[in-house]
Amino acid sequence: MTLKFYTNPMSRGQIARWALHEAGTDYEQILLEYGTSMKADAYLKVNPMGKVPAIDHDGRIVTEGAAICAYLAEAFPDAGLAPTATERADYYRWLFFAAGPVEAAITNRSLGFEVAQDKEMMAGYGNYDRVVDVLDGKLQTDDYVCGSRFTMADVYFGAQLVWGTQFGTLPKRDSFVAYAKRLIERDAYKAAKAIDDALIAENG
Repeated sequence: MTLKFYTNPMSRGQIARWALHEAGTDYEQILLEYGTSMKADAYLKVNPMGKVPAIDHDGRIVTEGAAICAYLAEAFPDAGLAPTATERADYYRWLFFAAGPVEAAITNRSLGFEVAQDKEMMAGYGNYDRVVDVLDGKLQTDDYVCGSRFTMADVYFGAQLVWGTQFGTLPKRDSFVAYAKRLIERDAYKAAKAIDDALIAENG
């Protein structure tokens, strides 16, 4: 088995690295730089978008953070991070809510773009405040995406909450802060974050 992990420590590659550590698999790290190796022909054959993260697992290429998380949960079932039959609905619902409405709402707000009330149907996610309220409602009732058990969906969903509360792209609501605290105390999160922090320090 070979697993190549293409990343930059100052990117969403941090999510994929956390997922790899949760999956408990070995991987070969390939560091790329913005504007140079990330846009070079060799990497564009891996991801034509010229962005990270991406993984190559025995010749099978997966891009997009949420897809990588879901793939790793299934590819490494011994980690116990894929959903059970009764968890599957919540798992996929909230994983893709984070990848779609949450990602879009946070990105648009960070870019200074606010959806006009009469255009909310076109935006898909409605507006930023509604997305935040939906997140809050979920985390007021459940400790994790699938209720009481941590799954791989919490890696992607949780990364949005961890980063959002740390960097101000999400408000520090009590449910968000409590959820983020549970996640950053995980051994896999700490191990992955230590690697990326060290790489950032080396190149800083």
